[in-house]
Amino acid sequence: MSRPNPISAAQSQAALHWLSRINERPEEADGAAFKRWLLADPAHRLAYADAQAAWELSAAPAARLAEEERASLQQYLDAMAAAPRKGRWRQRVAALATAACLVLAVGIAGGWHPGYWLQDLQADYSSAGEVRQVSLADQSQVLLDAGSAIAVDFQHGERRVRLLRGAAFFQVTHTGEPFLVEAAGGEVRVLGTQFEVREQGDGAQVTVRSGRVAVTPAQGQAARELTANQQVVYAQGRAGDTLSVDSDSRLAWRQGWLNYYQVPLAQVLEDLGRYYPGRILLLDDELGQRKVSGSFPVQEPLLALDSLGKVLGFSRQTMLGRLTVVR
Repeated sequence: MSRPNPISAAQSQAALHWLSRINERPEEADGAAFKRWLLADPAHRLAYADAQAAWELSAAPAARLAEEERASLQQYLDAMAAAPRKGRWRQRVAALATAACLVLAVGIAGGWHPGYWLQDLQADYSSAGEVRQVSLADQSQVLLDAGSAIAVDFQHGERRVRLLRGAAFFQVTHTGEPFLVEAAGGEVRVLGTQFEVREQGDGAQVTVRSGRVAVTPAQGQAARELTANQQVVYAQGRAGDTLSVDSDSRLAWRQGWLNYYQVPLAQVLEDLGRYYPGRILLLDDELGQRKVSGSFPVQEPLLALDSLGKVLGFSRQTMLGRLTVVR
């Protein structure tokens, strides 16, 4: 049976509001105000049912998320305590810290990530759910993948960019001054090139499209030189093997595509999640290890999920317009 009315974003938000109130004060479920709201529109009952389902599904993952992000939130609150008592910066930190507390209370349903907010305070440029083009002071061009952030420091005779999260593709203008990208404890020194640096777990991945870069996995370590169509991953001060790759295929996100060959589904879902205005939750770890090959448009992450579901035999359920569960 089809739903009588579509559920609007405002109705979904109202349902979450009522669910939160009733979880805190169960007696409100029998109150006249809640009953009037439920009866005002058939979509309200459906929105509330969706909110309840999302709350139940996300309870355990939300607890894990809160535990994982405890350190990030504490850093944020410490920063707020150390901030000046006056000025816009303190107001901004206070507002974001309040939002962080709300996220940990609600869990994953909102699709936000507390650890990103402290990074955003440090960032000069960031992107949310879409790719962003940035022109630096030296006219070098940076393309930020969705969910990415960088900090820029052009002082002391050198140009430094720090990758705070996500991925950035650089097209560097030659000025005679060194251009360096810091990521995950390592450093990439430009020797005239187009290249990508991508955060990868506790390390980073460097892919060169043209020219050359020198990759140093940690301070004091020997540099590894890469040329066009080469890639290396480093973590914890050690670099892996230098691989030959099709850089245009690996960097297809710049044109709105994600290309994979025998990659775990969990990685694909994590990548698609950068372009999704919410959170994609995988409830089956064994399913997450199944290998995926194909090309998927970043602008339609749910269509990509549907295509993958037909091949791998899984289903997805989207609730409240922001939480998609895969199982």
